[in-house]
Amino acid sequence: MATVELRFSAVPGHVRTARLVAASVARKAGVDEAVLDEVRLAVGEACSRAVGLHQNSGITAPVRVLLIEDEKQFSIEVGDEAPHPVSGSASGAADDADVEAEEDEMGLAVISGLVDDVEVHTGADGGQIRMTWPTTPPPTVVLP
Repeated sequence: MATVELRFSAVPGHVRTARLVAASVARKAGVDEAVLDEVRLAVGEACSRAVGLHQNSGITAPVRVLLIEDEKQFSIEVGDEAPHPVSGSASGAADDADVEAEEDEMGLAVISGLVDDVEVHTGADGGQIRMTWPTTPPPTVVLP
């Protein structure tokens, strides 16, 4: 199992770099070439979401991305350190919270539409999106 870890400041301009790195590592891991655009888009959406959460919460910690190559699958984990409110919690800025929650749901819907295997975990200490794609093993070469 090989893992690449990427951390970047919560700045929108760094999302493009994360997308390029993710696509490159996915290609090397054996993700089907036809799916690489979906990998790029999903990572871009997940990273943009994490950047927005960090900026809105005033968090200076970096966004973290793990690119994990397993024997038969490739996973990407995008983590943030922004507190995610528990459903039904009261907030002084209810309108802003509603808009942010709606944008968050939209981003997660886009990711779910791009990736078949998605797990989302959120809590008071941050959140994580794990996306997984199957890989094809490299062809075996048979020597005469």
